[in-house]
Amino acid sequence: MVDATEVTHALHAWSLHRTLGGFIAPHANPDGSEQLTPTPAAAGALELLDLPAELVARGYDTVQICHFHLPSRDPGYLAELRSALATAGVRLDALLVDAGDLVHPTDADAHEAWIAGWLEDAETLGATRARVIAGQADPTPERLDASARRLARLAASTSVRLVTENWMALLPSAAEVVRLLETAGDGVGLLVDLANWTVPDRDAQLARIGGLAETSHAKCRTTPDGALDTENYRGALRAVLDAGFTGPLCLVYDGPDPDEWGQLAGCQRVVEQELAVAVRPGA
Repeated sequence: MVDATEVTHALHAWSLHRTLGGFIAPHANPDGSEQLTPTPAAAGALELLDLPAELVARGYDTVQICHFHLPSRDPGYLAELRSALATAGVRLDALLVDAGDLVHPTDADAHEAWIAGWLEDAETLGATRARVIAGQADPTPERLDASARRLARLAASTSVRLVTENWMALLPSAAEVVRLLETAGDGVGLLVDLANWTVPDRDAQLARIGGLAETSHAKCRTTPDGALDTENYRGALRAVLDAGFTGPLCLVYDGPDPDEWGQLAGCQRVVEQELAVAVRPGA
């Protein structure tokens, strides 16, 4: 049986984007990029500094935070957020750097330097990991190798564990993920997202990389009428758990229901049911 102690009380703060007021910081993009649209927080939004206490009140002890949810990169603010996490007893599994393109045709050097600055912020926050996008262009051998070199260089520059994700155009399948990780070396890890890929053999693809991953986005898709697609979710969970994944299953809800906490509770029930029956290979 899989030990569920670590993996049943974690979430990705994107799941609470509406709760956080839809905020996207002015510093969300590298210079010259418009990937993310800066947006002020709506009235009545939960402050990020208040999130750790709210997480504990809701039964969570681990969180991943999007870089663009940070209203300030001032060291004093980062220290205050780190203190709020520590006081609440919440572990920051990862700072998620959700912009930047390491295979950009003209700006890859600038984007790498911009990402390096976020790795410094991750260290200041006391994050266990920082997740970096591998690249936002279709894969070629040259692009995969270039991304791997840059990821390895970034990893060597920080005390935070650097991971990338099966996300964006450079990594459309398990084959590209495996090649990238092999080229980058042991200094670069993997965050597996359960719902980024939409190919018919998604679960087989996830099974190829589940055992390589150390953390996750346990994202549940929704049906056309907005309900949690629990059967689809179970298939993805089984694929990575049976492949040997034992890291945090960080819940992700980004469906239409404004009751984000309620939908996350539904996701957690499915996760706990699957953990109760999952068996590691060789067990």
